[in-house]
Amino acid sequence: MSYVKPDQVVESMVQAGAKKAGLPFRDLLIRSILAGVVISYAATLSMTATVQTGIGLVGALVFPVGLVMIVLLGMELVTGNFALVPLAVYEKKASSTQMLVNWAWVFIGNMIGCLFYALLYFISFRFSYDQSVIEQVIKTAEAKTLAYEALGSQGFAVAFVKGILCNWMVALGVVMAMTSESVIGKIVAMWLPIFIFAAQGYEHAVVNLFVIPAGMMFGADVTMSDWWLWNQIPVTLGNLVGAAFFTGFALYATHKTRNVKKLTIVGKTGTE
Repeated sequence: MSYVKPDQVVESMVQAGAKKAGLPFRDLLIRSILAGVVISYAATLSMTATVQTGIGLVGALVFPVGLVMIVLLGMELVTGNFALVPLAVYEKKASSTQMLVNWAWVFIGNMIGCLFYALLYFISFRFSYDQSVIEQVIKTAEAKTLAYEALGSQGFAVAFVKGILCNWMVALGVVMAMTSESVIGKIVAMWLPIFIFAAQGYEHAVVNLFVIPAGMMFGADVTMSDWWLWNQIPVTLGNLVGAAFFTGFALYATHKTRNVKKLTIVGKTGTE
């Protein structure tokens, strides 16, 4: 009985996008900083689970806790806003300027939250006896930058496409939360697409705002240009495309309720 049908979900997507576009600066910043911290917690939990079990699928299985907390508490994650706010603009419930301002401030807030958690994580585990998770952080940071750099322009393209494939699922996770009116239903629905993305090593811009600078703090051989040119920029652009077109507008195009005018023909026998 708590199931919400797709056409109603699309309406909720538009309304959610309009609400997000209209949030004041203070709320945007606070909610996006909190989201950056929470998603970073989830990233370190995922890596810890992977290292402790030696099974990557276990890390992917626990990673969705981050998005669940973010959505249920109404925080702001730019990768989700990439899907919702454009729909509000298309429906003329928000302006393009509001959309760009929202994306900019939420991205900045997410980055502040990720960097703040990275600093606290560095302080907490810099002198830890067991450095296995730290080694995983360093390895991940280098794999997300230097591996693409080694491929040149092809590496840029790979990062971009992985960003599309990632946020196609992440944004779908945000939308799936709207398919249920119960908390348990929302959690289960969100979990599915996030697990799919996390298990396959795709690229999430906000997660990378934590993982790469954290790896740099711990000594990863990564420069600022490596981070931004070979990961953050192409991945963020890919996330935007994946969310806006393959999740937001794709669902809108097929499920948006339209008013169909009935054709009235007046003939000799009356109205048909």
